[in-house]
Amino acid sequence: MLSRVADSIYWMSSYIERAENVARCVEVNVQLILDLPMASTEEQWQALVTTMGDLARFRRQADTASRVNVIRFLAFDTGNPNSILSCLTAARENARMIREVITSEMWEQLNTFYFMVCDAARDATTLDAPQDFLAQVRVCGQQFTGVTDATMSHGEAWRFCCLGRMLERADKTTRILDVKYFLLLPAVSDVGTPIDDIQWAAVLRSASALEMYRKRHGRVAPERIVDFLLLDREFPRAVHYCLIDADESLHAISGTRSGTFSNAAEQRLGQLRSDLAFTAVREVIASGLHEYLDALQVRLNRLNGAIRETFFVAPAAPPPFDPMASWSAEQ
Repeated sequence: MLSRVADSIYWMSSYIERAENVARCVEVNVQLILDLPMASTEEQWQALVTTMGDLARFRRQADTASRVNVIRFLAFDTGNPNSILSCLTAARENARMIREVITSEMWEQLNTFYFMVCDAARDATTLDAPQDFLAQVRVCGQQFTGVTDATMSHGEAWRFCCLGRMLERADKTTRILDVKYFLLLPAVSDVGTPIDDIQWAAVLRSASALEMYRKRHGRVAPERIVDFLLLDREFPRAVHYCLIDADESLHAISGTRSGTFSNAAEQRLGQLRSDLAFTAVREVIASGLHEYLDALQVRLNRLNGAIRETFFVAPAAPPPFDPMASWSAEQ
């Protein structure tokens, strides 16, 4: 496979997963405002941007971290490369360059997803009640994954698609979990109270994990939630599960025997997967959850760098984009 094709399909999948997970992170805060009205302060909306790693860029574009400013920045701001609209724009451009590799059903689903977000960006009422829009983003992202797995041959191109999706999902799951530190950190007096339980339940819901967690563990307990979202081997949004799946895809691409490595990407991913396999949740809590997640995000970023150096040409930055102009031109 040409490196440019592998590059495009990897980033197409990664950007779609990122768009879905940005919506999930915003949903945490929106849902908490409904459950706990005291959660609607400016500091907590700013903390959401901090969790996503975009605070410096946000401060250059907005004076205050109001509810409307933050949701607009994370959902529709084309000056923010990590906004939902920017991610879908980049995913669509990558998909356009590899139309001969992906299926027509994938292209149609991606276009449906993209135009739904464009329509929402044009609708002034979206920011007033964003819950339906955020839910649609989640559903469209899941539909694209389902269409991809059901219509695309499970060969090398599909493996790059899985690799990009799973590494992006692992990173965003750590950020969803880190929301509890940045955004939902309660007063000492709140620990173990119904307020604390509501906050942890919101974290689980944002990862579509509440039902599976309750079937496994029952009562909401912070240590068990961390274990479930970070170290579980069976739940498909858990970080450890994502790394196991990514490792299988990476070895299928290279043909290297599992448990060995032939390049820096396999070495970094293998080390990361092994570390999680032999880590106990009590060790994570004792070392500091936020500090552990922060270090894990750094290692995931380095892993992405190793994959680019091993398989891809240097990715070009997407061109400046006017979503409304594109939307009008294609009608």
